Amino acid sequence: MADVIGQVSRILGPVVHAKNVTRAKMLELVEVGEDRLIGEIVKLEGDTIAVQVYEDTTGLTPGANVYGSGMPLSVELGPGLLSAIYDGVQRPLEMIKAQSDFYIRRGVKVPPLDREKEWMFKPLSKAGDDVRAGQVIGSVQETQSIVHRIMVPPDISGKIRTIAAEGMTRIEKVIAVIETASGDHEMTLIQKWPVRKPRPIDKRLPSSMPLITGQRVIDTLFPVPKGGAVAVPGGFGTGKTMVEHQVAKWSDADVVVYIGCGERGNEITDVLQEFPKLTDPRTGRPLMDRTILIANTSNMPVAAREASIYTGITMAEYYRDQGYHVAIMADSSSRWAEALRELSGRMEEMPAEEGFPAYLPTRLAEFYERAGIAKTLSGQTGSVTIVGAVSPPGGDFSEPVTQHTKRFVRAFWALDRDLANARHYPAISWLDSYSEYVQDITPWWKEQAGEDWPELRMEILDLLQREARLQQVVKLVGADVLPDAQRLVLDVCELFKNAFLQQSAFDKIDTYSTVQRQFRMLKIIVTYYRLGAEAIQQGATLMKLRRIKSLSEITKMKFSIANDEMDKLDALQQRLEREMRRLGEIYAGFG
Repeated sequence: MADVIGQVSRILGPVVHAKNVTRAKMLELVEVGEDRLIGEIVKLEGDTIAVQVYEDTTGLTPGANVYGSGMPLSVELGPGLLSAIYDGVQRPLEMIKAQSDFYIRRGVKVPPLDREKEWMFKPLSKAGDDVRAGQVIGSVQETQSIVHRIMVPPDISGKIRTIAAEGMTRIEKVIAVIETASGDHEMTLIQKWPVRKPRPIDKRLPSSMPLITGQRVIDTLFPVPKGGAVAVPGGFGTGKTMVEHQVAKWSDADVVVYIGCGERGNEITDVLQEFPKLTDPRTGRPLMDRTILIANTSNMPVAAREASIYTGITMAEYYRDQGYHVAIMADSSSRWAEALRELSGRMEEMPAEEGFPAYLPTRLAEFYERAGIAKTLSGQTGSVTIVGAVSPPGGDFSEPVTQHTKRFVRAFWALDRDLANARHYPAISWLDSYSEYVQDITPWWKEQAGEDWPELRMEILDLLQREARLQQVVKLVGADVLPDAQRLVLDVCELFKNAFLQQSAFDKIDTYSTVQRQFRMLKIIVTYYRLGAEAIQQGATLMKLRRIKSLSEITKMKFSIANDEMDKLDALQQRLEREMRRLGEIYAGFG
């Protein structure tokens, strides 16, 4: 049993102050009161402490005991994480529901990983082998999609004295004994790791391989690499959650960690009901086979919301260390920042801009800097990619959370309310968004799609910028006064928005685009502009361009030509070139 280290003196919502404290450590995990509410020491001052409690403190009274653990807030890591649904401090919600119905009872204690389930352990090392920190010594088939690699803990190295033979075992059973300089260490299938401490790696690697999402506006215009960090800011109803759902479902990440941090209960409910029904497009298995869900709704204790981000990133790093590419969907970091603000206020700290604590930028940096692609301690390559939604009040991107987040990410998918109101999804603004990763991943795109990918991408972005300026003129005097060359820019951009950028998640063909299909679609639209501009210079009219037969096919190609029908897109490209050149030759003959 944990020792008593102090008594409660004051209760301010989720922040509990205790006095007469002995043997306390900063960020130590403690239990408060006779219900043993779990919390974390966040302030030390003489013989008093402030504890951030992760459960409802209603009914807690001064004088209640505070029990110390001597350890920081940690998560259990091992087989059984995938397909599980946790709250912000890794309590398994489905197992709790079986014990306490729909609501989490205060002080309920349920182990995060099932102690009774048996796993087939296959050793990959033998007795007498020297092993180093992070080395893989065995494996467990966690789901049909993912092999769970059993690693030596990052702080252990030595020689294997004994190791279990192949067979069924439970996660608490000793599978190996390692001789170390400080004595024998018994290994089980479980590791514990402090959530606020990044797991160690061998070295960081440059980001050169994109995270393919199948969403054309992302992959082609504003890509993010494996190991990158991107912010997705947008006001209420602009589609942040929908973007993250599509990325979670279609991205080529091996493992997905979805953190519902402080969002409305109905949104989290949709995720919990929808994800188990989704099929992984790559394996045909349930998507949950490679997904961990952390559900921490806005009506749950605010302190647990603050911890949920760290819980999720630690799980992601664990699978990265096994050599997997992991994508984190954090929805949303604004709710997490609001939890920081409330807890800071309860501890009577000096507020900074808009009431947020002065250390908000530091906390954001600590989170986003845990993204990256790395050579792991076991010598494999793994990555953690962070897609963090931001919910600025009123869609105001100048508020502190959005502005500070921009400092620590290199990609920015700004959601536009006007696009969302027009039912243009994904509602990612092509004028306000950017990606600083383009140069890093251009060689990959050239190899996988085509050598002229960067030129086509820059040309269409330039056209979109020109169209935005022309629209200012159109609002004043109308489009009819513009010359055909400028009206062609308006036509091509409208075509690009409807036939390329807008994407239906409910259409079987359009919901996902391979990089080869994206490249060919982009090339067709840019070719239409290039040859159309030439034809207009030779005397053709815009009306003639609008009447070519291929144009209607281009408009419908995202619905009519599937990912495995590249020959049809090539044929469409050839027909377009023939028609446009024939039109140009006709008018050149008149000249």
